[in-house]
Amino acid sequence: MSKLAIITGGSRGLGKSSALALADAGVDIVLTYHHNRDAAEAVVAEIKNKGQKAYALSLDTRDVAAFPSFINTLSRVLEEEFGRHEFDYLLNNAGTGIQAKIEETSYEGLEDMLAVHVKGPYFMTQALLPLIKNGGHILNVSSGLARFTLPGSSAYAIAKGGVEVMTRYMAKEFAARQIRVNTLAPGAIATDFRDGNVRDNPQMNNMVSSVTALGRVGEADDIGQAVAMLFSDGAGWITGQRIEASGGMFL
Repeated sequence: MSKLAIITGGSRGLGKSSALALADAGVDIVLTYHHNRDAAEAVVAEIKNKGQKAYALSLDTRDVAAFPSFINTLSRVLEEEFGRHEFDYLLNNAGTGIQAKIEETSYEGLEDMLAVHVKGPYFMTQALLPLIKNGGHILNVSSGLARFTLPGSSAYAIAKGGVEVMTRYMAKEFAARQIRVNTLAPGAIATDFRDGNVRDNPQMNNMVSSVTALGRVGEADDIGQAVAMLFSDGAGWITGQRIEASGGMFL
């Protein structure tokens, strides 16, 4: 039986690339999406064309109160679509960003970053834990901005710093079940994140390239391949770690 990954925010960007890279590695996928069902179903179709099973479910990871209903739906999907009751991998990827200096950041703005990147993954993982196989792997997505500093990213970076602390505690507490938990921290990636701030802004693109050891901005596929690598059996002795995939940004 193929291994199965749950990917939050899998309809676009890094989540989509991760889903496709895992499918290439023989992993079945359940992905979640927030608004764009058509985009999610297109990813499902791509995965099926690769010979793997896939299914898309709607989820707003801010809405913790909706998690019990989501778990019930997921349990039914696992049984009916995949013939199983557990899954192997969880990628806590869903997220959004905010660009504002500290003096411009509202209470609501910071609260939203914490809801999306910390509270959502924390309680989603808690809710999903009974369905994760012993020996499984959880990967939480952080950011290079939790290590280096760029003005205007404080609220987002604070939340991602919380993700990294959360990961270490999860790794320690879930170790009795041999569940590994790690953080993947991408650098600047050319996607539609923050309205394509890296992808569509030549000035930003050039700046990032100039401070990156490998001399270019990252692409979504760079992160997808890193996710597939970390979920592979070859990474079985890695847990509680922060792995940065930034091409050597701000070394």
